Amino acid sequence: MPINITMPALSPTMEEGNLAKWLVKEGDKVSAGDVLCEIETDKATMEVEAVDEGTVAKLVVAAGTEGVKVNALIAILAAEGEDVAAAASGGGAAPAAKAEPAKAEAAPAKTEAAPAAAPAPAAAQASAPASSGTRTFSSPLARRLAKDAGIDISAVAGTGPHGRVIKKDVETAVAGGGAKAAPAAAVSATAAAPAPLAKGASDEAVLKNFAEGSYELVPHDGMRKVIAKRLQESKQTIPHFYVSVDCELDALLALRAQLNTAAPERDGKPAYKLSVNDMVIKALALALRDVPDANVSWTETNMVKHKHADVGVAVSIPGGLITPIVRSAELKSLSAISNEMKDLGARAKSRKLKPEEFQGGTTAVSNMGMMGVKNFAAVVNPPHATILAIGAGEERVVVKKGQMVVANVMTVTLSTDHRAVDGALGAELLGAFKRYIESPMGMLV
Repeated sequence: MPINITMPALSPTMEEGNLAKWLVKEGDKVSAGDVLCEIETDKATMEVEAVDEGTVAKLVVAAGTEGVKVNALIAILAAEGEDVAAAASGGGAAPAAKAEPAKAEAAPAKTEAAPAAAPAPAAAQASAPASSGTRTFSSPLARRLAKDAGIDISAVAGTGPHGRVIKKDVETAVAGGGAKAAPAAAVSATAAAPAPLAKGASDEAVLKNFAEGSYELVPHDGMRKVIAKRLQESKQTIPHFYVSVDCELDALLALRAQLNTAAPERDGKPAYKLSVNDMVIKALALALRDVPDANVSWTETNMVKHKHADVGVAVSIPGGLITPIVRSAELKSLSAISNEMKDLGARAKSRKLKPEEFQGGTTAVSNMGMMGVKNFAAVVNPPHATILAIGAGEERVVVKKGQMVVANVMTVTLSTDHRAVDGALGAELLGAFKRYIESPMGMLV
């Protein structure tokens, strides 16, 4: 019988993904372990491997399709010895799509979870009406697009399950100009808007403040939506408080230069090249080791005390940021941390990180010092209870033994979840971090 290939869940929180590229075509024979396609999540691109062997009978979802729900049918394999044409026409839909026509009429919203973007067979398209009586079955997205375009959705031929009008149908109708106009009130409302509005009740209220033609609308991509969701969740649920301290860098900069000079060569290149950020990661990890009560996460019933300091490091990438994690950083040498961060950073920018490389962690570092930022406060990224914001190192006048001298100083700010880390505990953690920065030899022993 046909083998259904569905959109996999590449992480526990994944709800949908983009089918970036097919690496097979219809008619190809595949074996278990062969790479079928590339799936883009909000922050990574992952390869999907076949778990069965057979022949690709049908690619249900086209390459480049966005917002494919987890468990939606994306392809059909014909098993060994099975007729490919029969498998292509007889392959089952994903579980979410197995709604009967009567159920679709009773609860259209429920069937929307099905992979509506997959075109129905030609025979079904010809025989399935788009509406029943005076009612037209359509997806919420299709209705919104039709409203924005000023067309009557009842005049659009549906190609979705049971004749449902889907996004592609509306776009085809708009491009062909074949759909009749929507009622006058709807046309008037659409004409008043400067451009098709993104989903969200506040869009019109925002856009009417700007002159027509003075802006363009850029739809949110998956990464920006996730960032917005998590930051909103953080600020709504985590009671933040902030502690700042100035750290002198002269001893650290001198040790860094000495270590880099002493780096052995491998293949004509230094085996490592330490950055200040590498030493910051190590110092924070050791501080959490020394102050274990701050290496925690909050839940409603328990305090999660972590056994290692897994330090996430904010990396800016096009469209947002991602936090690859240096696991058990307190146990790793500075050179190991440095080389690991170079690898993680490069793969983060090309969106090639595995989910386990950027999900989880026990704390994080956000360094804007290289951008000239003197100080700032970062937002705690749940389930972390802390995040350390690093400002720029700069020459400042400081007083030592009653004398004014010039020193390299950076300001760091610790943001904490006050439910898990109280003020005194946060100050203790920041004090431990400052000691390692100002006496960096302690990071080598």
